[in-house]
Amino acid sequence: MIRLSALLAVLISVLLPQPAAGGNAGPPVLAYYYIWYNENSWNRAKTDYPLLGRYSSDDADIMRRHIRAAKSVGITGFIVSWKSTPTLDRRLATLTGVARTEDFKLSIIYQGLDFDRNPLPTERVATDLLRFEERYAADPVFAVFGKPLVIWSGTWKFSLEDIARAAGPVRDRLLVLGSEKSLAGYERIASAVDGNAYYWSSVDPRRDKRAAAKLTAMSTAVHRHNGLWIAPFAPGFDARLIDGKRVVDRRDGETLRRQYAAAINSSPDALGLISWNEFSENSHIEPSIAHGDRYLDVLRDITRTPTPTLNPLAADSSSTDNPGGSPIGLAVTSGTLLLTILLILLIRRRHSRP
Repeated sequence: MIRLSALLAVLISVLLPQPAAGGNAGPPVLAYYYIWYNENSWNRAKTDYPLLGRYSSDDADIMRRHIRAAKSVGITGFIVSWKSTPTLDRRLATLTGVARTEDFKLSIIYQGLDFDRNPLPTERVATDLLRFEERYAADPVFAVFGKPLVIWSGTWKFSLEDIARAAGPVRDRLLVLGSEKSLAGYERIASAVDGNAYYWSSVDPRRDKRAAAKLTAMSTAVHRHNGLWIAPFAPGFDARLIDGKRVVDRRDGETLRRQYAAAINSSPDALGLISWNEFSENSHIEPSIAHGDRYLDVLRDITRTPTPTLNPLAADSSSTDNPGGSPIGLAVTSGTLLLTILLILLIRRRHSRP
C-alpha cells in the first residue's frame, strides 16, 4: 500500500508550482567554507579526502570549481572561516575575486578563538573587524542582506562589554552576529549583536529529541530582538581524530534531510549548512572519496522542496503514537489528507485569478 505521506508529497509536487532547475525554494543556503588547507593539512586527522585531490586553499581553480558545484545544488553563498593573517587575507581576496566572476555571495565566520579554544584579545578582534569593514563593506559580493554578514565564532567566551566594544564601531556598515549555543547565551549578548548563527554540527535527530524545539525557541528570541537567525543543518559528524566524542551517522542522507526539516521549520532568515569542506569533523558535503557526490544530490533534492515531508524514524516506527497504525488513525490521516488537498486547490484557484 502506498504511504499516505508519500501520496501527499506527490500531490503537493503536482499542485504547487516548483522552483526552476538549480533554484532554492526556501531561504538562502549559506555553506560554511574553510580556506585553511595546505597540501600537508591532509596528513592530519583525516579519514576522507576530496575527489579534487589534496588541494591548497590558495588554488583559485579549486575555488571556482567549488563555487560552481555549490551553485548547482542551491547554495547561495559560502560563510568563509577567517581572521586576519597574511595567509588568510590573501586567500580571502582570491576567493572574493572568483566569487565576483561567478555571481556568488560570501559571508564571514570570524574565528574569535585560538587553536586551544581560548578567546583572542578583544583589541585583536576589534582591529580585524575594522580591517574587514574597510576592505569589503562596499563590495557587492558580501551583500547577502544588504550589508556584509560577519558571524563572531566563540562569543560565549567574551563578555558583553568586550563584544560591544569590538562590534560597536562597525555595526553601521556590517551585520555582526553572535554564535551562541543556547537561548540564555543569546539573550546575554542580544543588545550587542545583530542576530545569531548557531554552529551545531553534532546534533543527532535520533537522540536529540528536543533539537527542533530548541532551534525554534532561539529563532523566536532572535526575531523578538529584530535580529537575523541562521539555523544550522549538517549531514553527519565524526571528530574522533581531533578528540571529539560523538559520532552522528549520515544514514545515506537521512540525517541531512531531518536536520534541514528542523532548521527550515524554525523560520530562519538563512540556513547555515555545516559544511562544504570541514574534513576533520567529517561534516563535509564536498564530493569525496568515501561519499562521491551523494550529498550534493541529497542537498539538490531538499533545497527544491518548500516543505520537507519525512516519514517517522525507523527507531520510532513501532510507536503506538503513530496514527497510521490503526484503522481509526488511518481514517483521521485520510481526512487530513483530503482537507490538505482541498486547501491546496483553493490556494491555487485564488492565485490564478487576475
